[in-house]
Amino acid sequence: MAVPTFIDRVTLHIVAGRGGNGVASVHREKFKPLGGPDGGNGGPGGSVILRVDPDVTTLIDYHHRAQRVAPHGGHGAGGHRNGAHGEDLVLPVPDGTVVTDQSGAVLADLVGPGTEIVIAQGGRGGLGNAALASARRKAPGFALLGEPGDDLVVNFELKVVADVGLVGYPSAGKSSLIAALSRARPKIADYPFTTLVPNLGVVKAGDTTFTVADVPGLIEGASEGRGLGHDFLRHIERCAAIVHVVDLATLEPGRNPLSDLEVIEQELKRYGGLDDRPRLVALNKVDVPDGRDMVDLVREDIAALGWKVIPVSAASHEGLRELMFAMAGIVAARRAAEPAKETQRIVLRPKSHSGGGEFTVKAVRTDEGDKAWRVRGEKPERWIRQTDFGNEEAVGFLADRLNRLGVERELVEQGAVEGDPVLIGDPADAVVFDFKPGIDAGAQMLGRRGEDQRFAEDRPAAERRRAIDEAMNDRAESEVRADVARRLDERPAGDGEAEDDQA
Repeated sequence: MAVPTFIDRVTLHIVAGRGGNGVASVHREKFKPLGGPDGGNGGPGGSVILRVDPDVTTLIDYHHRAQRVAPHGGHGAGGHRNGAHGEDLVLPVPDGTVVTDQSGAVLADLVGPGTEIVIAQGGRGGLGNAALASARRKAPGFALLGEPGDDLVVNFELKVVADVGLVGYPSAGKSSLIAALSRARPKIADYPFTTLVPNLGVVKAGDTTFTVADVPGLIEGASEGRGLGHDFLRHIERCAAIVHVVDLATLEPGRNPLSDLEVIEQELKRYGGLDDRPRLVALNKVDVPDGRDMVDLVREDIAALGWKVIPVSAASHEGLRELMFAMAGIVAARRAAEPAKETQRIVLRPKSHSGGGEFTVKAVRTDEGDKAWRVRGEKPERWIRQTDFGNEEAVGFLADRLNRLGVERELVEQGAVEGDPVLIGDPADAVVFDFKPGIDAGAQMLGRRGEDQRFAEDRPAAERRRAIDEAMNDRAESEVRADVARRLDERPAGDGEAEDDQA
């Protein structure tokens, strides 16, 4: 089975890297059993970038490997060590690649060497407990998980970027013309459908340099799928001009230059979108017997259509100079008529911090028919992905974030009562909570959510220092701090409580 070497349509599954998880860690060293949180953040996952590479002319690599995955970000570690960034995955594509999603919407039209787009964004890394610490949350016992990267299926469609497109019947001499006009060396033989892929050649005429491409296999019914033209007609969509290459030496019965022109032009009209392209007609193979007589017979009829007729011969190079400069004139005029590209201005519009528009709450019905509430929004769904539901403190942190965003208030205003199911996220993979308004979130071992009581409790050493400070106010003139401490240590247990009772 022959292996195709030119692929201009592929479907690709792209997965960006997942962000690394943050870590919950506490700094410990001698005499500092609780030195504070020092968990590092997870690194962001790698993104998938499409970049136009002039050296790539086909999509065959993606035909053989239809899935590409970017590296994941590294997990955080103790000692304030952040995870490594996932390396971006750069996918080279040919010039003229159109990227669409599964619905057919165009995501990008990549034209020009170096043009690139981030087609899949890597997931953000989760914060470690050092980044989550605050004045009220001195030692968080949890960290955030990394977010998954974008996961999507896209279609690549290559439309060759050429200034002039050559169209005509098989064996009309299109590949021979490209070989004669440029340094391109396509396969040339004396049988139909020799050319199976579009060929590109660079032509220089005076001060104008332009590219020429041929469209292989155009026959009657090409726009409906006959021959090869149906697969390659799109490659002339970007052309500034169309050149009809007409075979003057065909031996097929029922064919002549005028009928060939009519058939090919009809197929172009059926394909659509090419009516505004200027046309040239190259009557090829004038060097064969009776070729010049054929030119005299059809020249006036073709000129009546408003098209310039140029007799040429790819074998003897007759008329090629005139054809080159005629094509160059059309290309130069098209380039001059193109409007100057304006510099795109990027306008930054910060989002409101009031919480409005950041989520939606909608009443729904569960599969059992019970009333429930569905919460959708970028922030709530992202926070769900970041939460480790095996950690009660992390779940409490999520509840507090949702409350600050205004989700609880919106649920109450819409009539939610305690015990109602609340679904957050995509319907196919939503997280379900029982609504409990106004409760204190957090793990049971903590007071305020996220505060470590070990930092607030009265330890014996601290109590002794406070007692000495108070006793220093009533000391004798000859007593120093050490004498006061010794007197307190020699005092029988319970004397302090008895004095307080008498007072």
